Amino acid sequence: MDVLARFLGQTLARAVARLLWLDRRYRARLELLELSDTQLRDVGITRDQALREAERLGWRGDWT
Repeated sequence: MDVLARFLGQTLARAVARLLWLDRRYRARLELLELSDTQLRDVGITRDQALREAERLGWRGDWT
C-alpha cells in the first residue's frame, strides 16, 4: 500500500507541477501584449510576433 500511495503522490505532484508550468507560460504570453513596441523591440520581437505568441494554446501541445 505504501508503494501505491507514494506512486499516486508523485504522480499528483508531477501533474500539479505541469499545470503550474502551463499557467506561468500562459500568463507570460499574455504579458507580452502589455509591452510597448519599444519594449518588445528591446527583447527582440515585433508586435505581430507577440500577438502570435499570445494566441498559442499550451493545452494543444504548441507551447514550445
